Amino acid sequence: MKEIVSSTAETGIGLLVLLGALLSALSAFGLLRLPDVYLRAHAATKSMTLGVFCVLSGAFFFFWYFDNYISARLLLGIVFVFITAPVAGHLNGRAAYRTDVPLWEQSVQDELEPLLKGKKMNHEAKDMME
Repeated sequence: MKEIVSSTAETGIGLLVLLGALLSALSAFGLLRLPDVYLRAHAATKSMTLGVFCVLSGAFFFFWYFDNYISARLLLGIVFVFITAPVAGHLNGRAAYRTDVPLWEQSVQDELEPLLKGKKMNHEAKDMME
């Protein structure tokens, strides 16, 4: 009975790590193939965060089940990735937009343009006056 539970745990942990590796590979493929910085940021933050979460969770469960060791470092790594990756992706996209990095030519709409147009114009006018 213990062998069945052990082999099931091994299979589940292996699948979790494999899923994480596949999501990370998909994210890397997205970084190479997507056309503009905004879509690339999406690929880098969404699927990479989930991929790293799956790999770190697999490592955590492995040490917990087979070594009876709860790794605080792995838990902190999971929390750190979940906090920093989306914030970094957002700030990269925001910096790209504010420095007028162009959208992909086949983009359908730009929802921020009407909201920030007045602010950009005022900022540019101030720069010209100085």
